[in-house]
Amino acid sequence: MTKVLDEVNGVCGKLVLRQDGADFEVIANGVFLMDTRNGESERLLVSVAADMVPGKARMLIGGLGVGYSLRAALDHPGVGEIVVVERERSVIEWNRSGPLREVHRDALADDRVTVVESDLVKWLHRTEERFDALCLDIDNGPQWTVSKGNAALYSDAGLDMLSARLRPGGAVAVWSAESDPAFTRRLRSRFSEVRVLKIPVPKGEPDVIWLARR
Repeated sequence: MTKVLDEVNGVCGKLVLRQDGADFEVIANGVFLMDTRNGESERLLVSVAADMVPGKARMLIGGLGVGYSLRAALDHPGVGEIVVVERERSVIEWNRSGPLREVHRDALADDRVTVVESDLVKWLHRTEERFDALCLDIDNGPQWTVSKGNAALYSDAGLDMLSARLRPGGAVAVWSAESDPAFTRRLRSRFSEVRVLKIPVPKGEPDVIWLARR
């Protein structure tokens, strides 16, 4: 039986946290965003990116979600400092002190983690910080964005911006619920190494992770 735990007005509209048995779901304006049922591809997003860069990576995670990516980053021996950019205050609180806290074993309490409450696209435009790995999971895909402004992240200008935020040898990882050949082509026009991983899911098309390195 599905139970609504919280319902708030967020940056992207109405946000709902639901519980379905032992699992949790986040819904935005009636559109399913994420849940705690699997998380394999969300973990791979950061672990494979960390494998691509040497030493203790300084990592940016765009989108906190249910904390799977953050937990995987903390557990990876190749990751040091982590900056999480999440624009929805309620998502941060659900993870910090709410029911999602146990999903990732209180990952936000780790001293290596800094949480920035901000729109990722706007924050990337104004920051001068650089990272070894940029791991982005703020939409269901380049063509299936949570809000209209997010589309700029996947454009030619957006990819140039991401490249500028990387340290030499750094990597970008992008999560999607569907393939996008046009986005693959844009990545290959700007990065010297591009990989596309497809991760099977119980139902529907496989999740997709793009990995690109300068």
